[in-house]
Amino acid sequence: MIDNRKVLAIIPARGGSKGIPRKNIKQLAGKPLIAWTIEEAKKSRYIDRLILSSEDSEIIEIAGAYGCEAPFVRPKELSEDITPGIAPVLHAITQLPDFDYVVLLQPTSPLRLIDDIDGCIEHMVNIGAPACVSVTKPDKSPYWMYTLKENCEMKQLIEQSESITRRQELPEVYALNGAVYVADVEWLLNSGSFLERDRCV
Repeated sequence: MIDNRKVLAIIPARGGSKGIPRKNIKQLAGKPLIAWTIEEAKKSRYIDRLILSSEDSEIIEIAGAYGCEAPFVRPKELSEDITPGIAPVLHAITQLPDFDYVVLLQPTSPLRLIDDIDGCIEHMVNIGAPACVSVTKPDKSPYWMYTLKENCEMKQLIEQSESITRRQELPEVYALNGAVYVADVEWLLNSGSFLERDRCV
């Protein structure tokens, strides 16, 4: 709880991954991948309830062994390859409606720390934003990236009014790193995304 508002954390982990089959329970440094996220989330000062959203009985069992409950089985139609990532989150908060904030913690970011989780929650609350996401500075700037047309002609990805020739002159850019997403529940239900334009920090 933070500022007398309740916090729900959701770990989404479906069983049907195509890129790396069964990735969420693959061993990583002696533990299933999902265990790293569970153990770090359980250290939070603010998370009131930590849950798993999954349709897979084995993932549910392994998460339970590490102290993460699965209060429902995710419907199969919300576990397909084409299911938007936000869909399991929206489903979970409608199943568990008595929370003010929701935190999304993807198991594919096992190196996030509790400082990242609680830091996102604190930052969102302290500045009065409806959402907060974790980001990183990319190695390559999109200002120096190009698309390739059918005739092999290169086209600059981001049009610039002036030519920038030095890296130091480039605007700072950030990329989502997928580690932490936090939002006000009511706002998220209305917006349908953690990333509504001009509304997250």
